[in-house]
Amino acid sequence: MSEHENILELSEKSRLSADITLLMLKGAGYAAAFCLAVWLIIAVIALIGKALPDESRDRPDPINRSSVIIDMPIDRIA
Repeated sequence: MSEHENILELSEKSRLSADITLLMLKGAGYAAAFCLAVWLIIAVIALIGKALPDESRDRPDPINRSSVIIDMPIDRIA
């Protein structure tokens, strides 16, 4: 059995071009599968968020670090 089987009887340049095209299509397929997987994860998280009751969206944050209130008189600040 030959190491360079050429069952389509292509020239070396055509065969190289076909190999490169196949590899590029394979990479595009991997990229599409990755993007679809990320989209699916985001869609599942969104569906879980929509399944929660409306009251859960109106609740304050349990760890409210973003609204720090400083109880200091105004005359001491200046």
